[in-house]
Order: sequence, then structure tokens, then C-alpha cells
Amino acid sequence: METKDILIDISEGIGWLRINRPDSLNALNSEVLDELESALIGLERDAAVKVVVVTGAGNKAFVAGGDIKEIIAMDPLTGQVFSRKGQRVMLLIGKMTKPVIAAVNGYALGGGLELALACDFIYASKNAKFGLPEATLGVIPGFGGTQNLSRLIGPNRAKELIFSGKILSAQQAREWGIVNEVFAIEELTAKVMELASLIARNGSIAVATAKDAIVNGLNMNKEDGLRYESSLFANLFATEDQKEGMQAFIAKRKAWFKGR
Repeated sequence: METKDILIDISEGIGWLRINRPDSLNALNSEVLDELESALIGLERDAAVKVVVVTGAGNKAFVAGGDIKEIIAMDPLTGQVFSRKGQRVMLLIGKMTKPVIAAVNGYALGGGLELALACDFIYASKNAKFGLPEATLGVIPGFGGTQNLSRLIGPNRAKELIFSGKILSAQQAREWGIVNEVFAIEELTAKVMELASLIARNGSIAVATAKDAIVNGLNMNKEDGLRYESSLFANLFATEDQKEGMQAFIAKRKAWFKGR
């Protein structure tokens, strides 16, 4: 697909999706959100892609937030339309069968942090900054930040970050449980590739099923979640990948998964 503000590169089963608006620190506007949605749908449908990585072009910003030049002119109706458009993209990431890694290489503020939070986990460079400063602009996070952050780190911590608008360093974000790992900027891509390659070598149906169990199980009580896990576990025994994986283990050879 042709895109104006999104760069897509697929290599060794890993689809890299880069937001490419360096002049505006990769800020999200309506056009970028539309391109993101189309790009994510395309990567989900591409059988060659096993893992998706979302990042920002350059070393200064992942996504510095929503594009204030567009947002400032909104009224209640257009504000809701914009919010729902952003939420649709974030929900799409959660519904994708493929793991989505946020490689945060700079500022992840406002909508940028919301985009990272929508991913399955976050690897960050030491120069990254994290925050939801919307209250300093007279609004609140509108792309799922109030919901996703509170579910990830608890409501008290989420309230502290959102009410104050303060910015966390990469290390602070790791300590708060927002970020999984922090690396030097020159190591980030290699470290993300290393992890993505490990995931890509595993059975894609099993990985997708594990994501399903975790994401949807969080919306259930524990007993219902366990029943859901058990049903998904059982379904995997009807796949060729399950047979191949276990036969390879017994034979002490590498498994060759086909995604069926």
C-alpha cells in the first residue's frame, strides 16, 4: 500500500511500521491514524509477518502526541470523532493475532504513549520520555490512555501521571511497570529484533492464542478466564503445529511450524 506518513518494512517475518513525520515529532493527526489503521490491517493479513514492531522515524521521537495544529480547532462533535478514530486504531492492535512491540526511541507523550500502551509490550531507548500531559492542555487522554494505563499499573499510579501531566524518564517508566526493558539508543533496534525473532520462530497459532487468552482473560473473572484458557489450550490439539512442535521435541530437532 502507498502511504504518506508511514514506512513499512518486512524482513525475516518481522514487519516494521515507522511513523514518519519527523518535522512534527511524528505527531498523530487524522490522516496518520487512517494510514496506521490500513497498515496494521495489511500486516495482520500478511502471512509472512509473524511479529509487528511500531516505532517512530529518527531518534528524537516515537510519537510526541496528537497534532495540536489539528486538535485546537475541534469542537465537541469533531473531538469525539477524532477520539473514536484513535481508539479504533488502539483496539485494532489489541485484536491483532500477531504480537505488536512498541520500540520507543524518543518522546512517547499523549497519543504516543497511548499508542505504545496499546502494543503488547514496550522496549525503550534511554533517551525516551513518557507521559500523558493532556491535562496541561485542558483535556484528557482520548485514545484509551485512562483505561489502558490504569489496567497496566493500577488506578493510583495512573491518576498520578494523568492528573499531574508529569513526564517520566525511560528508567522511571520501567520502574512504574510501563516499560519492559531499556537500552542505549544504538542498541534498541537490535534488541527488538532479537526478541521479535525469538517470537517469530515459535508456533504462530500458539502465540496468537496466548495473546487471545491474556487480552480477553483480563476482562473476565479468574474462574471464567481459566475456563477460557482451557478451551483455547484444547483447540490447539487440532492443529498441525502442535503435532510438529511435540514431535520435534521428542526427536530433538528444530520444529518447522506452518501456522496451521
